[in-house]
Amino acid sequence: MRLGLALGYWGRGPDPRHLELTREAERLGYHSVWTAESWGSDAFTPLTWLAAHTSRIALGTAVAQMAARTPTATAMQALTLDHLSGGRMMLGLGLSGPQVVEGWYGRPFPKSPLTATREYVEVIRQVLAREAPVRLDGRYHAHPYAGPDATGLGKPLKPIVHPLRAGLPVLLGAEGPKNIAQTVRIADGWLPLYWSPSRTELYREALADARDGFMVAPMAQVRVCADVAEGLRPVKAMLGFYIGGMGHAARNFHADLMGRFGYEAEARRVQELFLAGRRAEAIDAVPDAFADEISLVGPRERIAERLELWREGPVTDLLAVAPDAETLRVLAELAG
Repeated sequence: MRLGLALGYWGRGPDPRHLELTREAERLGYHSVWTAESWGSDAFTPLTWLAAHTSRIALGTAVAQMAARTPTATAMQALTLDHLSGGRMMLGLGLSGPQVVEGWYGRPFPKSPLTATREYVEVIRQVLAREAPVRLDGRYHAHPYAGPDATGLGKPLKPIVHPLRAGLPVLLGAEGPKNIAQTVRIADGWLPLYWSPSRTELYREALADARDGFMVAPMAQVRVCADVAEGLRPVKAMLGFYIGGMGHAARNFHADLMGRFGYEAEARRVQELFLAGRRAEAIDAVPDAFADEISLVGPRERIAERLELWREGPVTDLLAVAPDAETLRVLAELAG
């Protein structure tokens, strides 16, 4: 099981620790570093900055939002950064949800998310392969565009730049069972938002047909600390925001996922409190047990014991959300 460093997206502004943590992760032998985006900082610009200050560590987006760019624009950014970094790029994509797609990007959320995702990946594959001009008779990502307002002058094109790697890895953030099954068929890896090493049976059927080399790369908050309850507070804060605020009360993929983990009533309660403006109570309502099973928190000995559970399942890459260099060092020692 390889280690990665997940930096996420910025809050109010750039986090001055990110470059230092990335350099330390590279020094410790971490395989990868990952950036994200929501409705603030983008995923590719910080990743390019990190690429310029490192030499070996692989570079991934976890995730870049599909609604933010056309698939050809995403492919252009990925192949450009792959060249500039000497072949270190991994492209992680996510569809996001209606709240972000329609509220932030001002685009309709697809009525068939699986089709939209499949077409998006297909266009990117064609760009990276550069075997012929991009053509797709698609519902969401037709190339050339042939909608009712088209001029009829669109011309199939292939990239001027020769991609460094036709096989640049494409990973997908997927939560629902059908989405995960499709990810196994069309992508090079899966980026689970939450992962419980004690509930791998939830994904056994979907992952049964995964080919050799398929990446399963979940994120987990990692924190070396004496007080487990205190160490879980940032995990609960994250869960409270995602389950309560990242979606509509009637359609929240994160809350649905928590329900599949066996915490449906608790997820709905977190939603109710968060949407009522009672955010502190929403965070408190996140069960410690749920926060604990998807993270690695506590004294070194406890993390070492729980890390063995992660090794036993299908996880190929553990992407650590770590607050400091000491936590990165401890995790590297335990994983080594």
